[in-house]
Amino acid sequence: MTAKDHNNLLGIFFMINGGIQLLAGIFVALIYGGMGTMFIASGREEQAAVGGIFLVLAIIVGLIVLAFGAFYVVTGLKLRKGASIARPLGIAASCLCLLGFPLGTALGVYGLWFLFGDLGKNFYAGNTAPQNYYQPQPPPPSSWQ
Repeated sequence: MTAKDHNNLLGIFFMINGGIQLLAGIFVALIYGGMGTMFIASGREEQAAVGGIFLVLAIIVGLIVLAFGAFYVVTGLKLRKGASIARPLGIAASCLCLLGFPLGTALGVYGLWFLFGDLGKNFYAGNTAPQNYYQPQPPPPSSWQ
């Protein structure tokens, strides 16, 4: 695979990860918001207080998860375009992904491998000359002859 292929694949993976997190954020906000609304509608004072706590948590947790999901999607889009800001965003997103075991960890390791490796450095440095990165070197001449 070329550096451009790795870059596009990494961008796609970040967009998929971000999309899944956006859906999770929406579900968390809806579930906890619905629970809080039911507690408030019950009419009891203690349950209304718990319902208020659930609504506040739904808003806070939902916004945090949505922010991370949006960050991953934007990073994926920037990587796919090959923007100059994509490498630092990709490094930050890869480090954050490391916390999400097991798929996030795999994505984070792959992202860090590519972005800190020779392929990623040359790709974002603007070196478009083809490299024989995976081609083995010929053996040294025999000195015993």
